[in-house]
Amino acid sequence: MASYFSLKTMPILALALALCVQGTLGGITCEHLNKDTCAFAVSSLGTRCVLEKHVRRSGEDVYVCRSSEIEADKLKDWIETDQCIEACGLDRHTLGISSDSLMESRFTQKLCSPQCYESCPNIVDLYFNLAAGEGVFLPKLCEAQGTNSRRGLAEIRSSGIVAPGPESGMPSNYMIAPAMAPL
Repeated sequence: MASYFSLKTMPILALALALCVQGTLGGITCEHLNKDTCAFAVSSLGTRCVLEKHVRRSGEDVYVCRSSEIEADKLKDWIETDQCIEACGLDRHTLGISSDSLMESRFTQKLCSPQCYESCPNIVDLYFNLAAGEGVFLPKLCEAQGTNSRRGLAEIRSSGIVAPGPESGMPSNYMIAPAMAPL
């Protein structure tokens, strides 16, 4: 009887132990990351970590890692590898999260390269969503990269479908499905 009872409770005990160990180890918490691991990391809650610079009264620069409001798509507990940082043309000490770099042809060349685009899903997901926020479809931007990326970006921006504003006169049931990042 005792062995029957222990066989039934073993999976429950194992699950409880796994949850306790994870809670004890903590997973990734942005606020606990240092300057060299913060940028392009994803917390155990799935929020993206951002590096911020604060200047103390003494004039000293202090770098702090914080959780952003931006969530990663299907990623948790992720610190980006040095290989992906280099392949995608990024810098570990990047402050904040911005789509500005998408306007730089050198950056988009690296982002769209097979070494980055096919091997670094965290970075591709981040910039896919940043590009979508600017009305740009990242695969189209990468496709235009073969020609003139600035011109391609301008063309993509100007020809993209944009959801109507509240005063547009379009029917309220007009909807556009959100684009999904490539897998």
